[in-house]
Amino acid sequence: MSKSFEDLEVWKRACRLALDIYEVLKETKDYSLKNQMERAAVSVPSNIAEGQERDTVPEFRRFLRIAKGSNAELRTQLYLATKLELITTEQSNKLINESKQISKMLQGLIKSLG
Repeated sequence: MSKSFEDLEVWKRACRLALDIYEVLKETKDYSLKNQMERAAVSVPSNIAEGQERDTVPEFRRFLRIAKGSNAELRTQLYLATKLELITTEQSNKLINESKQISKMLQGLIKSLG
């Protein structure tokens, strides 16, 4: 595990997704859902980083699974935010697609660790 978390493409994309979530929700008045979504979004790259810094494969794998779970939580919240008309379908589709790609990347990384 020589790579730094900053070098991982999945970490970079998860950071961008978190920033995108903050951007699309900046005018939202539903503070409860907004807060949940922002926390879930920030949790994804944070868990990738924390796991990588633990310096053991089992710990890294465990934190990648946690990141994957937070990503699924965010995706669920995106579906809800769309139904509640807090974000547009176009915004939602873009964010959900990116979330799905990140999930695939996380799964691939988990499998690569053995």
